[in-house]
Amino acid sequence: MMELSPSQIGGLGVAALLVLCFIGVRFAFAAAFVGTAGLTMLIGWDAGLRTAGIVPYAAGANYTLSVLPMFILIGYLAYYAGITQTAFEAARRWFGWLPGVLATGTVFAVAGFSAVSGASSAAAAVFAKVAIPEMLRAGYNKKLAAGVCAAGATLDSLIPPSTLLVVYGIITEQSIGKLLIAGFVPGLISAVVYAIIITYRCWRQPDLGPPITGYTWPQRFQSLPGTTPIFLVILIIFFSMYFGWATPTEAGALGAFSVFVFAIKNGIKRGELRQCLLDSAKLTVMIFTVIWGVLIFVRFLGFSGLPEDVSRWVGELKVSPIWILMAIYLLYFVLGTVLEGVGMFLLTLPIIFPIVTALGYDPIWFGIVLVKLSGIASLSPPVGLVVFVVNGVRPDISVRDIFTGVWPFIFADVVTLGILTAFPEIVTFIIGTGD
Repeated sequence: MMELSPSQIGGLGVAALLVLCFIGVRFAFAAAFVGTAGLTMLIGWDAGLRTAGIVPYAAGANYTLSVLPMFILIGYLAYYAGITQTAFEAARRWFGWLPGVLATGTVFAVAGFSAVSGASSAAAAVFAKVAIPEMLRAGYNKKLAAGVCAAGATLDSLIPPSTLLVVYGIITEQSIGKLLIAGFVPGLISAVVYAIIITYRCWRQPDLGPPITGYTWPQRFQSLPGTTPIFLVILIIFFSMYFGWATPTEAGALGAFSVFVFAIKNGIKRGELRQCLLDSAKLTVMIFTVIWGVLIFVRFLGFSGLPEDVSRWVGELKVSPIWILMAIYLLYFVLGTVLEGVGMFLLTLPIIFPIVTALGYDPIWFGIVLVKLSGIASLSPPVGLVVFVVNGVRPDISVRDIFTGVWPFIFADVVTLGILTAFPEIVTFIIGTGD
């Protein structure tokens, strides 16, 4: 019987993980099982089990990971404090004169909410509850109404605080502070491109989303005080990290405390606060479980030497780096249709990241691009995580209708991705990296 090389065992491990995921095994458990089995094959039964047992604690005890529960808590506090509703109302009053105003207002309200939230699924659920009823009452097309809530939620992955950017920074050992800061401008560009697409479509087809008029300038300005918590959290998180006054975890804690103060001021009930803490804990545990399982798998890949072999092979290809980058884009788009973002990052980055850096691309820029790719994938069938979240909140709008509604936004995301690829300085200028 032919003996397998470590790289071949690593390749079989990757194939086994994909098969387990496709047949429905939860990603965290599949990764932990394959990783543990692979480690025992490579370094022996006793050493393999010991290594698999040590990895979760060693990773969980990392101070950097403490930023995740802070950002998640900010998002749930913002929802239970009613900050979401005030952001939506302000956007509605200020942009009411535009065709498709409520859809455009939803985009900018989600962008604002993204500054106090760390999970796109939470943003999708919140705005499906808040914005869709308003749009349907105003005579909006239900596909547009549901599509804009699903697509707008993907902004949450770019605009800090962002769970995906934190996970990327942990895996690739990049500065989480720089990653979070770098996400602001691309997130705003994405929101503007969405707004342009909505305005154009509703201008050509007024029945999709008729404009709303009648708000006076005093009424518009009256809506601004309610958005104070959002701008306060933006200032705290951005400037404290940009000037080095606080670590990302400290900035997240300050942001969470600020939103908590506003929640108390707005009269949050004890039951709501309890549910907020429970929801934050559940989402945090889910993310940590995925991280623990996949880090066992990543340790297995490290012992196999597969990432180094693949990186060396790609580096020897006689093709332009841009074509390799396009192939990586395609890979993530395909994988993202069946895997959620955190798991996809943890699975692929140990192999892909060395390739990208060897080609000379900026690692911070690649993190932003990768999060944008994840956002595109999260809107695409068959998985389309945020699509199913919106459908869960509004079961009266079919999954097919929601997928139909998000296609214009997928096109908008491809345009944004092209802009970021052609002009990487959009990402790197604010943090002083790149050429």
